[in-house]
Amino acid sequence: MEKIAVFPGSFDPVTLGHVDIIKRSVPLFDKIVVAIGVNAQKSYMFSLDERKKFIEESLKDYPSVSVITYEGLTVDLCRKLGAKFILRGLRNPADFEFEKAIAHTNRKLSKIETVFLLTASNTSYISSSIVRDVIRNGGDYTLLVPEAVRVK
Repeated sequence: MEKIAVFPGSFDPVTLGHVDIIKRSVPLFDKIVVAIGVNAQKSYMFSLDERKKFIEESLKDYPSVSVITYEGLTVDLCRKLGAKFILRGLRNPADFEFEKAIAHTNRKLSKIETVFLLTASNTSYISSSIVRDVIRNGGDYTLLVPEAVRVK
């Protein structure tokens, strides 16, 4: 049976931390589906198409990684794809507490396991919201994101 993991998020934009988690998880799974969640209640800095292209370009050398968009519950997407794992990165204790509650809920709803990878120490401070704030304020965000995002 193929080991498929879904890595969900809004990726607005994808960061070096996201890319690091995905690259490090490639040896662990047969397929990784980066799933960009669509939330009508949320406003985004980058369009859905831009976010998808940023990720695809950043991971083009990893054939086992694909990028899709979805609406609804992540566990429903996992069932549809035959994925038995949800992949998440942890930067700090606050991330852990938040992600732990979601992981328990997902396992209760679906028997899907969440696999946590700690972010690398050199990317643990990076978040999409920090990147957006730097961009909004005209700062140099290029050290925080993959090359594909830097062309914006």
